[in-house]
Amino acid sequence: MLTLFPEMFEGPLGESILKAAQEKGLLEIGLTNIRDFARDKHRTADDYPYGGGSGMVMKPDPIFEAAESVLAEGAVEPSAVILLSARGRLFDQQLASELAGHPRLVLICGRYKGVDERVMSLVTHEISIGDYVLTGGEIGAMVIVDAVARLLPGVLGDLESAETDSHFDGLLGPPVYTRPEEHRGERVPEVLLSGDHERIRLWRRRAALRATKERRPDLLERAELSEEDERILGEIEREDKESTE
Repeated sequence: MLTLFPEMFEGPLGESILKAAQEKGLLEIGLTNIRDFARDKHRTADDYPYGGGSGMVMKPDPIFEAAESVLAEGAVEPSAVILLSARGRLFDQQLASELAGHPRLVLICGRYKGVDERVMSLVTHEISIGDYVLTGGEIGAMVIVDAVARLLPGVLGDLESAETDSHFDGLLGPPVYTRPEEHRGERVPEVLLSGDHERIRLWRRRAALRATKERRPDLLERAELSEEDERILGEIEREDKESTE
């Protein structure tokens, strides 16, 4: 991560799964302070925009030199150079999977009104984590690191853990339960206690399709659905129609 505020990363990157992944050597995370590459005595990394207007713009020189310094280390290629930007491609699970295929990621955390446009000659991916504006790209970079890291082999210890997450296959995940079997009058669905793996699989798939249909129907329009999925959705449609008649 190339950032003006490396201290922001200390907590999130040093806890839980990301901490364990680094300790096991499954993931290496480095932080570079862009301000270290500012050449004036005040270590200035931003300046007023040409043409006037409010706010400040991150200067190109420190970003270029910081990026070139990082890219020269280790010679691991190809690298994806990512600019966190409000105008970038919306980050989703598909993009996380694409990035997980790169051996190395370099994330540039934008700040203020943005970075000098000439920095785009370094960038391979411009990414936004949502249609809103944050004070800087650091939080977005943390989101990307967390989402991508959990897709790397061995990080979760069990790839199935990632494969059953919401959005992994384009759908929301089904409801999940744990002990006790009954809590304040509500019981765990009997099928989950049955030990019948095929019935459980079908229940979970049906629940995932229903949840997606009700909460994020837009995802269904893009999801790659099997014949079984189409059949289940047809059953759900008929049930919903009957319940309203």
